[in-house]
Amino acid sequence: MKKVFLTLMVAMTAIGMSAADMPKQGFGIQVGWAQPILRLNSPNTAYPKDSMVNTIRLNGFKVGVVYDASYVKGFGSSIGLNYTFGMSNGGWKSRNPGFNEYPKDRLLITYQELELYVDWQYKFEIAKETYLMLYTGPTIQCGLALTMRNDTRMQDFNTGDITTAYGEKNSAYQTDSKNEALQRFNVTWGVGAGFQYKRYFLRGGYDFGLINPYANAQFVNALGDPIDRNTRGRLDQWNIKVGIYLWYADN
Repeated sequence: MKKVFLTLMVAMTAIGMSAADMPKQGFGIQVGWAQPILRLNSPNTAYPKDSMVNTIRLNGFKVGVVYDASYVKGFGSSIGLNYTFGMSNGGWKSRNPGFNEYPKDRLLITYQELELYVDWQYKFEIAKETYLMLYTGPTIQCGLALTMRNDTRMQDFNTGDITTAYGEKNSAYQTDSKNEALQRFNVTWGVGAGFQYKRYFLRGGYDFGLINPYANAQFVNALGDPIDRNTRGRLDQWNIKVGIYLWYADN
């Protein structure tokens, strides 16, 4: 997987910078909102194979740098490196809804990753130094951390006191050769649109996961029995970024 990552990284960079004529180019910074979406297809054969029984949405932010170049008229590419952080707090949920309010459980998930992307884009000039843009392209993601923590809230029926027990954080990524967990590397394909005025820009889109992050993951059912490893899923992402070109040149 590491060889694939390095090969794709080199290829993407070469494609993005292959044109000799760059009438407009710039280098800048960007920051924005991100919503990684971890989708899990049921490994239980009692469910349809294409049914998604668990979708976890993590809300957070992304920050990074971007290099933008136009080759012919409005056609060009955008190359960037981002850091993304996401967190999901599903809130307290009763184990026996409709009967007893307590005990309650909560799953806390935090996610961090680096991403390298290349977008092929076209800018429509609607006024002087003002553009609308459409873009699409691949992204390579490398997960830095994906932790999960189960918390429990109990109530003493005699005193009415409520206590909270915070669980231990566990990594969902592989930590040793004997621990089969989610893959760190993911490849997505994104589509989006944006707006640029002089050196300022706004971009937003959706990235579709192309790699099954659960390929080597092992799950257990409610009885603790191992489940078939043929589990499928995707890691998608919504994102909106604003930025400024610190350096912008017309050749």
